[in-house]
Amino acid sequence: MTEYLLFRLYGPMASWGEIDIDESRRWASYPSRSALAGLLGAALGIFRNDVEAQRALISGYRFAIKVLNVGTPLRDFHTIQSSPDKRNVVYRTRTQELANKHMLGTLLSKREYRCDSLALVAVEALAGARWTLAEIRSKLNSPIFPLYLGRKSCPPALPLAPVLITAGSLFDVFREKQYSILALTAWRKDKVEAEWPTHEDKRVLGLRHQTVRFHWEDGEEAGMMPDIQITRRDRSLSRRRQFAPRRKNVRLEPENA
Repeated sequence: MTEYLLFRLYGPMASWGEIDIDESRRWASYPSRSALAGLLGAALGIFRNDVEAQRALISGYRFAIKVLNVGTPLRDFHTIQSSPDKRNVVYRTRTQELANKHMLGTLLSKREYRCDSLALVAVEALAGARWTLAEIRSKLNSPIFPLYLGRKSCPPALPLAPVLITAGSLFDVFREKQYSILALTAWRKDKVEAEWPTHEDKRVLGLRHQTVRFHWEDGEEAGMMPDIQITRRDRSLSRRRQFAPRRKNVRLEPENA
């Protein structure tokens, strides 16, 4: 039996980035490993320049994801004014940067998002993990730094509702029915604690017509066979946006699985 930390990610907008291509910022339909590690790091209050803590976070945990709703795609076109980089010149404010209007350039970018995406994340602590799952759960309930879904403009719409579950495999974790967490539409009911997702949640988000997607790493005790294996470059190597590839297992099932 293995202990897992299970929490949900839901928001009106999310942007789980892939590798940037020129001015286009591509998204994925589910969070990357680096994004989930960053989410936990923000909750724990780990600074970006704390290399030792960042490495402990990246190497000490494994993640699995159950995507209940991939969300509706949205593309945003950005036009940004910026001043040229100058040696030994540091702009203290945005106003100071834009002061010399005749020197401003224009940056164009296309950023992609998912609207109303919904996923469950299972975290497993490996041998020698620096923080226990109970400590991480406490910080997810009261994070030190703000949490966001890929970008700072995409905060979670509801609490992550983390719970600790002991199970024999990920198959059992994602089908656990012995706990109760806040339903997405519970604010409309007298009883705020309900089995989730409720029938109303499924109706509002269109979950009845979705195909559930399971994503997990090689080596995890899944209790189910993958339909396909893919390679995704999302294992963070450094703060300089360098990522290593890793193998992932994917399984597709009807919503009621």
